[in-house]
Amino acid sequence: MSKLRIVVLDGYTLNPGDLSWAGLKAVGECEIHDRTPPEKTVERSKDAEILLTNKTVLDRKIIFSLPKLKYIGVLATGYNVVDIAAAKEKGITVTNIPTYGTRSVAQMAFALILELAQHAGHHSDTVHEGRWSNSKDFCYWDYPLVELEGLTIGFVGFGRIGQSTAEVAKGFGMKILAYDNYVKESPIAEVKMTDLDTLFRESDIVSLHCPLTDENKGFINKARIGMMKKNAFLINTSRGPLINEQDLADSLNSGRIAGAGMDVLSVEPPKSDNPLLKAKNSIITPHIAWATKSARERLMKIAVDNVKAFIDGKATNVVK
Repeated sequence: MSKLRIVVLDGYTLNPGDLSWAGLKAVGECEIHDRTPPEKTVERSKDAEILLTNKTVLDRKIIFSLPKLKYIGVLATGYNVVDIAAAKEKGITVTNIPTYGTRSVAQMAFALILELAQHAGHHSDTVHEGRWSNSKDFCYWDYPLVELEGLTIGFVGFGRIGQSTAEVAKGFGMKILAYDNYVKESPIAEVKMTDLDTLFRESDIVSLHCPLTDENKGFINKARIGMMKKNAFLINTSRGPLINEQDLADSLNSGRIAGAGMDVLSVEPPKSDNPLLKAKNSIITPHIAWATKSARERLMKIAVDNVKAFIDGKATNVVK
């Protein structure tokens, strides 16, 4: 029996060279592309029976242009790049990878929190620029330095990642609030479930850990930010479009809130005129919460296991 033909459309971010595709190559005839521009998607995918994508869009038109396609594996948790309805019409199985980066994302959320609280990166830069060497005093700081113990952190979305991040917050001695449409009782004893308005009003730090839906797109807007404490921080390691970026930039520039740390933006890579790029106390990282080597190794393994399970007729992690 001949091996199925597998095409990876954009494998570079998963494996820029420090991992191996050997596991995938063992189960099929593989063609692996670092990146695929939209105009080449159909050409590269036309003979594929198994297609793996991270951010390359597979819309209805493309899916219906691929007669041999049987399976789409999304190399991520979010699967909005795939027209699920079109795939279902064609009888194509779609899978994702939901649990590979929980600890890494929790770690990144706190990296952003700590940067806002201590500004270690900024102060290191000033030292390397010679400012400490020329200082009249033995120390200096350019921002208020914030101790986390005793502060309240509120989690909007309290699934696996929110809960994992809450465990880190416990280690810092923080009070913890959480809101989730589906989680009504916290599995963590120290966490108080509350309503959204209370969470925003009482939290010193608000951390977003929710999926993007039609209902919550842009819900972090002027009105919502206006409920927050003036010294509060906003953290987003989930989905960029949850935030109205102009409203957040205006709030940061006016001092309405003290800072924001984001690993995601509404358009990625961002356009040069994104208002958050020049906003005050706006910490932005390039969507790297998921990208620790350990997390990518887990992602690779699950991706291969998903393909094997499909070939064996026992598909797992199927997107409904």
